[in-house]
Amino acid sequence: MQPYDAVLAAPPCRLGARFTGAALTELDFLPADTPVSRRLDDRSRALVRELDAYWQDPAHVFALPYTAAGTSFQQRVWHALLQIPPGRPSTYGAIAKALGTAPRAVGQACAANPLPIVIPCHRVLAANGALGGFMHASSGAPLEVKTWLLAHEQQAAPPDATRCARSR
Repeated sequence: MQPYDAVLAAPPCRLGARFTGAALTELDFLPADTPVSRRLDDRSRALVRELDAYWQDPAHVFALPYTAAGTSFQQRVWHALLQIPPGRPSTYGAIAKALGTAPRAVGQACAANPLPIVIPCHRVLAANGALGGFMHASSGAPLEVKTWLLAHEQQAAPPDATRCARSR
């Protein structure tokens, strides 16, 4: 595995970032005890600024070059994820219905997302409101990160926001 271009501190964990040219191409959640990078290049510093803005305001829209490599179907799902407002999670089923596919296929595309947080796959829940999976896991640290991100984003939701926007 190629080393990360940068390992950054984040409230719930560490983030490993990889770039291709100027574009962010991968963002991985790492254990909280992973050492952070001591020196950052311009791309990594720009990512830190964007993440800091998100930590301060969960409604922040990322404004940095990124490329998410995936199939055309995955790209369609990831585009749908970008439409989900923070603090207003959707469901795998609602996204599947909008895209004319199956919830399990949406879940697989979410799991394959190379840029979590930037492309907010954590905003998707099971039909019963349960967390579902995250980062190919159904328990443990990945779901703790998803729980943290959802709680963080709840502060951006309007006061009348429902727990889950199922009608998308």
